[in-house]
Amino acid sequence: MLLTGFTILFALLGTPLFIIIAFLALFAFHSVDIDSSAIMVEMYRLASTPVLLAIPLFTYTGYVLAESGAPKRFTKLSNAFLGGLPAGLAMVTLVSCAFFTAFTGASGVTIIALGGLLYPILLKDGYGKRFSLGLMTSSGSLGLLFPPSLPLILYGIVSKAPVDKLFIAGIIPGSLMIFIVALYSVWKKRGGGVTQHDTSTSAKWEAFKESAWELPLPVMILGGIYGGYTTVTEAAAVSAFYVTMVATVIKKDLGFFQEIPKIMRDSMVLVGGILIILGMAMGLTNYLIDEEVPMKILAFMREYIDSKITFLICLNLFLLVVGCMMDIFSATMVVVPLIIPIAESFGVNIIHLGIIFLTNLEIGYSTPPVGINLFIASSRLEEPVVTLYRATLPFIGLRMIGLMMVTYIPALSLYPLKIFG
Repeated sequence: MLLTGFTILFALLGTPLFIIIAFLALFAFHSVDIDSSAIMVEMYRLASTPVLLAIPLFTYTGYVLAESGAPKRFTKLSNAFLGGLPAGLAMVTLVSCAFFTAFTGASGVTIIALGGLLYPILLKDGYGKRFSLGLMTSSGSLGLLFPPSLPLILYGIVSKAPVDKLFIAGIIPGSLMIFIVALYSVWKKRGGGVTQHDTSTSAKWEAFKESAWELPLPVMILGGIYGGYTTVTEAAAVSAFYVTMVATVIKKDLGFFQEIPKIMRDSMVLVGGILIILGMAMGLTNYLIDEEVPMKILAFMREYIDSKITFLICLNLFLLVVGCMMDIFSATMVVVPLIIPIAESFGVNIIHLGIIFLTNLEIGYSTPPVGINLFIASSRLEEPVVTLYRATLPFIGLRMIGLMMVTYIPALSLYPLKIFG
């Protein structure tokens, strides 16, 4: 009870999460007379994970893309090909945000990079203010299921699930979430006509030429991994080198000695925070597993839950709360090791579980009252956070429909593995 009180007090005082987790881990090991060096052993084991190197490399890649002229070029390209469709600009927003979130792995970066660019255009194009705010805020996390998403890699490290299979498994569920919101956008735009954008062949060709250096990037990454030419880590290294050359030498959006060092520093601050939390969380998780906490939770649940469907309902409710209260990186490291044994006992595939987990946390990013995207969008779009609460509710409802489909139709995640896995 005293421990719980101290933990809550530290959290309310704004203590960094890794310190709270480290405190819990050290206290737990001390209480059972286990040397605290067990935490260092876990950190060493983490450092020896080969795929770990992909995290800083892909994070750096995403930051370079966000800071360069790529957002404007990709928005122009999407507009040239999709702008003539009903609700074309909304689809441009969805596709652009998904692309950049997949590479940055942090939806807040997407809102910062694209919010100021797309939000005024949506208003000018005749979309309502509330719709535009909700679309921009919720779209910031849409790409988390697409490769080479950082949360997918983290889930693979923590759960020991193959990262390349997670990349494949997330494509259809991620596309489904975009499709559902796109249908809603078309319905909202009904009767409003199609705003004229330049979608001529010449405009498409011009936009294609401008984006020609960024477009091969997903193909290079996925083609290299699934073609057997590169590992995930090698693909990350290639992508980091490629975007640096494009941004500094070819497009000259960034100075190699001016902006690139700052981008390296900013991206590595994020990675450093993730790795510290991951190391502390793995130490705490090791204690919980040694003490058979997941098994005790499972035994408790077995008294009240006797079916896989009921378990998945409870799991979704729990994860939505977690996604609202914790950032996706912390939640992955703390919660995943606890739910895996329970989910496996109910026959839930570990790959499918990963997609369910990340879909929930993707929604949690923009779920009131404390979803992090709400506050980032409030700052970037200069709107009160309460206004964003109301604006995002329809989009949360739509994505909940997608979540139900992803949860109860495992084939959406697992069938592609039979073809490409």
